[in-house]
Amino acid sequence: MIPAWILDIFAAIMLVVAAVSAARLVAARPWRPGGRRAALADIDVAHLLMAIAMAGQLASGLRTLPDGVWEVIFAVMTAWFAYRVVRDTRVSGIRALAGGHCAPHLIHAAAMLYMFLALSAPAAGGSGEMGGMSGMGTLQLPLLAFLFALLLVGYSIWDLDQLSGPGASGHYSLAAARVAPTGPVLAGVGAPAGPGAAAGPALAGASPALSAVEPAEAVQVPPASAPADGTGVLAPWVATGCRIAMGVTMTFMLLIMI
Repeated sequence: MIPAWILDIFAAIMLVVAAVSAARLVAARPWRPGGRRAALADIDVAHLLMAIAMAGQLASGLRTLPDGVWEVIFAVMTAWFAYRVVRDTRVSGIRALAGGHCAPHLIHAAAMLYMFLALSAPAAGGSGEMGGMSGMGTLQLPLLAFLFALLLVGYSIWDLDQLSGPGASGHYSLAAARVAPTGPVLAGVGAPAGPGAAAGPALAGASPALSAVEPAEAVQVPPASAPADGTGVLAPWVATGCRIAMGVTMTFMLLIMI
């Protein structure tokens, strides 16, 4: 048996993740026209729902919805992120499975659906509900649970690497990785070659594509180093940290139920 205080710690972490995800949704305002990060709101919604569900699994006093409702929610979530992964794969190819931001959430949603569907009845006359880890049985198809755990560990390690890597600021924004700092580039093209050189000849040797770009367009393109999702609670590392916490917690739950 796992000590109850360990389960309570993981449940508390999930409550923190739920609170942070709700704060991100409020700060982003995806429901309003022009709201920030509207295209990525499904990620924060997924974090919020998964964290609430896992907190209820870990501590019976935190149960919210019946198991049947959670099964429907995670079935819809799994189908949605499967669609997003297929769409990303058409654009980025196989790299979307390793470097995309939807593939890990597909594994998370599928693992949650599996945990609700594959739970055996508790051995000591329980009701079979996932209302707390202490009265639960084991998972059917334990090999599948082990495979889910391996995938979750792999994505969590990858996320940890992204937090310290150079692309951390654009981890949750695929467009940020493709934006080039055009302002400094154009300035470099027009820079004088020497003390007595004029800017006109330098620009004359530039390619037609570069010379055709107007300064107004160059100013509108943000630098690649600028965070695409803002700062504070909307910073990309916050969402990445929430996903790491959920991946570790979900792996722990799968392993103790095998």
